[in-house]
Amino acid sequence: MDHVGRIYRPPSEARSLLLQVTEGCSHNRCTYCGMYRDKPFRAKPWSTIEADLKGAATKGKVSRRAFLCDGDALILSQRRLVQILEGIRAHLPWIRRMGIYGDTRSVNRKSVTELEQLRDLGLSIVYHGVESGDDEVLRFVDKGGTAAECITTAERLEEAGIIHSVIVLLGVGGVALSRQHSVNTGKLLTKMDPPFVAALTTTVIPGTPLGDLQARGDFELPGKFGLLEELYTMIEQADLCDCHFSSNHASNYLPVRADLPEDKPRLLATLRAVIDAGDEGLLRPEWMRGL
Repeated sequence: MDHVGRIYRPPSEARSLLLQVTEGCSHNRCTYCGMYRDKPFRAKPWSTIEADLKGAATKGKVSRRAFLCDGDALILSQRRLVQILEGIRAHLPWIRRMGIYGDTRSVNRKSVTELEQLRDLGLSIVYHGVESGDDEVLRFVDKGGTAAECITTAERLEEAGIIHSVIVLLGVGGVALSRQHSVNTGKLLTKMDPPFVAALTTTVIPGTPLGDLQARGDFELPGKFGLLEELYTMIEQADLCDCHFSSNHASNYLPVRADLPEDKPRLLATLRAVIDAGDEGLLRPEWMRGL
């Protein structure tokens, strides 16, 4: 496979065929993110993508899933995405589910009809880094979208019949914006009502704009139990109809999984007990944490 630079994918795509159709991220300005700063955004030529598909076909039915990399591959033109999905069907007919990263820009620039076309060609799930439901926090991290646009994104994907998997970031607003970040993220999740939500914990990476702010003393990440307080508040504020919620990513101090709303009382009770105990022995140790 023609993989340029490091390849990132959601945890649930661990066993998927990773097909790199773009290099880097077309936005690449989020202050916390260091994943794609070493490579400019580029749409890979079809000849390279097709060669990868032909190569994967020679290995047989290794996986029934495919994930299209890099950062926001959904930003590609409709014509190119259709070509890629049709190519996967032609060369790898055993693939049953295809996933991709998307955001407010890439989803909302496409009509519902276009998204339905992608769904019919096998695009099953879009992973969306919402990060925060607070517009001040979104501006602070230069996310390039608003809470209102996130709602439109959710509505558009639901209408098109594409699974929407949302990612939120604990601590991304720092100590200064912690409360409004957690409250408004929970409220936004209520309005979006996605079927999947994953909470990750912000890791401040040296060399990123957020890392520079921290080095100057202008950004402070909440402490371990402050991060759990954010998680508690997000879940408390969120009124979700049928959602699988998880914070089992390696970056988190307390891995949890729950089906909401039925598990909400139990989950909140568990979080409150851990927070009130203040015992770091109940948390994932630092050596087990990572991106």
